[in-house]
Amino acid sequence: MLKKFFQQPSTASLKTCPDTCGLLEKHYNEKVAQNHIQYDDAQFTALQHLQALLDRVLITIDYQKKSTKFKLLTTQPKKCQSLYIFGDVGRGKSMLMELFYDACPVTQKRRVHFHVFMLEVHAFIHRWRQQNSTDAISAFAKKIRKSILILCFDEFQVTDIADAMILGRLFGKLFELGIIIVITSNRHPDDLYKGGLQREQFLVFTRLLQSAAEVIELVANEDYRLKHLHTLETTYYFPLDAHAGEFVLQSYNEFTNFAPIQPDVIPVLGRKVMLSSIHGDIALTSFNELCAKPLGSADYMEIAREFSTLIMAEIPKLTAKKRNEAKRFMILIDVLYEHKVKLICTAEVPVQELYTEGAGAFEFRRTASRLAEMQSEAYLQSKHISGANISLLSDYLA
Repeated sequence: MLKKFFQQPSTASLKTCPDTCGLLEKHYNEKVAQNHIQYDDAQFTALQHLQALLDRVLITIDYQKKSTKFKLLTTQPKKCQSLYIFGDVGRGKSMLMELFYDACPVTQKRRVHFHVFMLEVHAFIHRWRQQNSTDAISAFAKKIRKSILILCFDEFQVTDIADAMILGRLFGKLFELGIIIVITSNRHPDDLYKGGLQREQFLVFTRLLQSAAEVIELVANEDYRLKHLHTLETTYYFPLDAHAGEFVLQSYNEFTNFAPIQPDVIPVLGRKVMLSSIHGDIALTSFNELCAKPLGSADYMEIAREFSTLIMAEIPKLTAKKRNEAKRFMILIDVLYEHKVKLICTAEVPVQELYTEGAGAFEFRRTASRLAEMQSEAYLQSKHISGANISLLSDYLA
């Protein structure tokens, strides 16, 4: 049936342009007119590839409906090729993905953070092997195909050897079943999992990916994230007055092109860390979410790897009663600093007054210094270190 589903259409039996023809361009231009984004030739070029994929998807679905109804059509649509878009941070990849996903009328679709997806993969494999002797990866791929035709991954990257060893077989099965995969990433497929253990086995996956997906680079010259940072009067807003909440919301809107705020989770070692909202590699959170809960360096390392920009609300003035919160905050800032994560935050007091009395107040001076440096032009210009294996002295929690 899948072979029948995907082959070249005849002009007599199929539409040459589905109802959504030009829809992405229309929505893109609306965002430009609303001053939510600035027009960019490179973004527009990438958008045409997404539009072509959207049109082809709808043509194949239209063919399937007609062939089921009339049982007379013999010339079939060409197989839909998946799409892999890569480029530096801040170029608009997540925004383009959002336009594609929202415009696609197919109900059998899912957009998911890659690491959340892989957590589901490992959990399914574990449960399946406890109850069955058959191939768990094939079973998982078939389970996906029952409800999903289009699978979208934001910020695709591979840093874990367990993921690396699974991906080749898993994606092979997904492609065999006709699932269309759309990916955004900071890296070309050849640069994924660089320096990783047993990488030669992982190269089977990269070759498969490049044969099944069109790989295009988003080569926009301007980092729009940096441009937004420059429009802010500060990245560290104080005090927590009536305008502090507006500052957080405005920052989130500018960096995500007015994406909806929806609570989400990031998986860490089988646990789930809750964040106020996630959009691509932008995270919205609060001091209480990250520092008032029993989180540690492993949680912060995963956050720093996943997100190039962290928007954090309501950092309080820390006292001896908040010693544990102060320790966690120190580790968080160290990790963000080492990974060059851009921090936009609101606080009750200036940096130098955050924590001046109590155990660890002397050590906090380094945190204050780093917070100040993270507002500098040199730091804001620095490139996010997403997959680095940086060791961190976490003796603050001792």
